[in-house]
Amino acid sequence: MTITNVTNFRKNIFSMLEQTIKYNEPINISTKDGNAVVLSEEEYQGMLETIYLMSIPEMKEKLIEGKNTPLSECVSESEVDW
Repeated sequence: MTITNVTNFRKNIFSMLEQTIKYNEPINISTKDGNAVVLSEEEYQGMLETIYLMSIPEMKEKLIEGKNTPLSECVSESEVDW
């Protein structure tokens, strides 16, 4: 995460946003009144999708089960019929 103050962000807004978009690197911008975080749209949409999937009880269980499954028990990519 890139951390900067609002003055530096204003000076470098185009290059900082370009880096955020290209590399999904969030920017934490500090001001005297608090902080704000800038995310790429791709990162934001991914977070929304994760929140949505985790809100479905059956899906949440399957995702947690999959996360905890050892790789040795998984089907190899070459065996998947795409």
